[in-house]
Amino acid sequence: MKTQTQIKIQKTAKSRINNIDFDKLVFGKEFSDHMFMVDYANGAWGTPEILPFQDLAFNPTLFAIHYGQSIFEGLKAYRYEDGSINVFRPEEHAKRLNISAERICMPEIPEQLFLDGLQTLLEIDKEWIPKDKGKSLYIRPVMFATDQVLGVAPSQTYKFIILTSPVDAYYSGDVKVLVEEEYVRAAEGGTGFVKVAGNYAASLLPAKKALAKGYNQILWTDCKEHKYIEECGTMNVMFQIGDTIVTPQLSTSILSGITRKSILELAKHWGYKTEERKISIDEIVEAHAKNQLNDAFGTGTAATITHISHIGYKGTDYNIPADKTREFSMRVQEYFTKLKHGEVEDFMNWMRVLA
Repeated sequence: MKTQTQIKIQKTAKSRINNIDFDKLVFGKEFSDHMFMVDYANGAWGTPEILPFQDLAFNPTLFAIHYGQSIFEGLKAYRYEDGSINVFRPEEHAKRLNISAERICMPEIPEQLFLDGLQTLLEIDKEWIPKDKGKSLYIRPVMFATDQVLGVAPSQTYKFIILTSPVDAYYSGDVKVLVEEEYVRAAEGGTGFVKVAGNYAASLLPAKKALAKGYNQILWTDCKEHKYIEECGTMNVMFQIGDTIVTPQLSTSILSGITRKSILELAKHWGYKTEERKISIDEIVEAHAKNQLNDAFGTGTAATITHISHIGYKGTDYNIPADKTREFSMRVQEYFTKLKHGEVEDFMNWMRVLA
């Protein structure tokens, strides 16, 4: 696919790829040779560039540090057996990035610029995409304010960057989650529905406390009553109660996950019952008591499908018994794994050949 954007390219003098142990990848620790970058000033985006991966120099008054105008996305690229490089629903990520931008008074990044920059970067660094199934090239687009001034008002300048990182699975197995009853990730009317950097800063302390208690993640509840489930620390969340796939309905405090959306579309295509609605933690406890809680799992780009083995609530762990087949989530997991490596039909038209 030919790009439409003129991009200035400066390649690295020496690749670092031979220094990377692709058998021992740690998520988000290693980065590819190049990055895509473009600046916004005077009401327009400037000349986009591909540059060697490098540190950035900035003034201590950098606006993003002081006032938090920073957003990002996360998506993945996969290598097919024919050598082509495919990305899962990149247009959806471009759209969501712009929803985030609008929420915190940042300029939109033109979708064509986003996609052309990504494609060019992948063409140059395609050898960094792991060949092993289950591994991928994680893509991190990020935009942040670059004005050098102290004063609470939208910045007039911005920088947009795309980084790529070869990764293994985000979680190595099932996770234990703790229902959060004190801290709040996001409130209605806030920024919980977009990928703003500050959302994740707010989650660090409760996640640290949960980890100290033996849990991997937080299961967030609503800010008013701590009664209704919203999402996990790094994922949307779904349950199978009886034969119905249930997930919290979207709101301004819940991120609209691309993987979440895709799983719901897939479930409906396969004929499963789905419900997007409020789910109280008491409903989950009751379903567990009646042996009707057949599955609980997180969904997200980094995690795809991550099974929840235990839900901690008020001093009790409610486990998903080993005899539960998790038939739906296992089917989804298998389909996504094969889809992202070109081994099954893409009947939903989700994959895009970008290199």
